[in-house]
Amino acid sequence: MRNSVRCLAIVCSSLLLGTTGCTIKATLNQTTDTTSNITGTTSGAAWWSEDGQIKPDFKATAFVAFNQANLSQDLAAGGGEYLGSVSRLLGIPTDRQPAFFSAAQADYAQMIDRNPESVLSLLRETAKPFVY
Repeated sequence: MRNSVRCLAIVCSSLLLGTTGCTIKATLNQTTDTTSNITGTTSGAAWWSEDGQIKPDFKATAFVAFNQANLSQDLAAGGGEYLGSVSRLLGIPTDRQPAFFSAAQADYAQMIDRNPESVLSLLRETAKPFVY
């Protein structure tokens, strides 16, 4: 009886996940592919400090790599949580962020379908006039 209940639970879970369009595998593949693309160009030791924290120089790189889809939506909209976070990582003061958001939105067309390194490079270039 216990095995049949367990089998029924597994089948129901599988059907539920399958019918809801759950894409756990695709999401995991996207995350690991992005991580591999970013970390493959840089030695892993360069990213981390001795205490296991991401070094300040790589925080923006990691953020863009792991949040590119959400950041892209914010860039298209001209603002949002992810664009605000990356602007702080790039050192843009709070009072200059709205102007940066507008400039980044204007450059959005150049950032579509680019890899995270290219997006970050364009964001850094856009941010230059807004950093003290």
